[in-house]
Amino acid sequence: MKQEKFGMIENQEISLFTLTNSNGMELQVTNYGAIITSLKIKNNKNELKDIVLGFNSFDDYLNSNYYYLGTTIGRFGNRIKDGIFKLNETTYTLDKNEEGSHHLHGGVKGFDKVIWDAEAAENSIELSYFSCDGEEGYPGNLQVKIKYSLTDENEFILDYSATTDKDTVINLTNHSYFNLNGDDSGEALNHKLKLNADNYTPTDAEGIPTGEIRNVKNSAFDFKDFHSIGERIESDEEQIKFKSGYDINYVLDNQKNELKEAGILKSEESGIEMQVLTTEPAIQFYTMNDDDNDPEDVTVIEGKNGTYLKRNGICLETQHSPDSPNQPNFPSTTLKVGDIYNSQTIYKFSVLK
Repeated sequence: MKQEKFGMIENQEISLFTLTNSNGMELQVTNYGAIITSLKIKNNKNELKDIVLGFNSFDDYLNSNYYYLGTTIGRFGNRIKDGIFKLNETTYTLDKNEEGSHHLHGGVKGFDKVIWDAEAAENSIELSYFSCDGEEGYPGNLQVKIKYSLTDENEFILDYSATTDKDTVINLTNHSYFNLNGDDSGEALNHKLKLNADNYTPTDAEGIPTGEIRNVKNSAFDFKDFHSIGERIESDEEQIKFKSGYDINYVLDNQKNELKEAGILKSEESGIEMQVLTTEPAIQFYTMNDDDNDPEDVTVIEGKNGTYLKRNGICLETQHSPDSPNQPNFPSTTLKVGDIYNSQTIYKFSVLK
């Protein structure tokens, strides 16, 4: 494990940590936002490729307002309608940071913009953060820990835990964008995806779930078997047109909080296959869209190895469903006093010959 200076903010030094395994796989993490800045693995040509989108400098992360590249999302990943939820007969009002209408990814200063304490070991790093009662409107003093580990089986393991002194809601995830051909290789539409999900949660045009749980059968959302991501991304289906691509929460077949396979993403070009395992009941599939669907107004990001445009990365964010505190038929995201929040996700890599 290597630790080096990455930048300064609020008179505090920010570090960049590098973990490697015996196969040459390399993971880089910073304690600002608990961000995954780089993940390198060898492809079918034995070339070491960086397969997550990100930036080279700390200043670039500070100045980027787009996409949450590689960040840890909390207290609550995804959206909460109108920034309001009710818990134990008390109504809580959260910061509205999505066009002034809804609460997104933890608020104006979510976990992606805070400094985490770091304790590094040979093949892992544990990051911790104390979120005060009332931060972004949430109840409870929340103590959060994330452990990132790299194994010699080419597993990138994310272990989350948290406790609170007041009943609250929590939904942690990581917002890494994967491109298995390399972060600088352009569109990821040739990737093939399989998801172990019979259902998804449709939304309105603002990304708020309607409360329905809809079957994927006979739709562009059916990834029960492998399909290329670009195969149906221009579908006329309403849910795709809302976001100019895929940005949808899938209800995983595993609903028992057990570590099970959620899906597989693979690229025949690079030969890299990524198996996603999680204890979470849902997964958000996002194709890095430009939501306004205006070809003259395309977001351009200067990334670490070149320019990123829309559909250059694929997110598979393991989570609970969006707006769960306001959706009684979704699995609960309430963390009670005395209970421990535990969640695990594993991204396991192999190379197809």
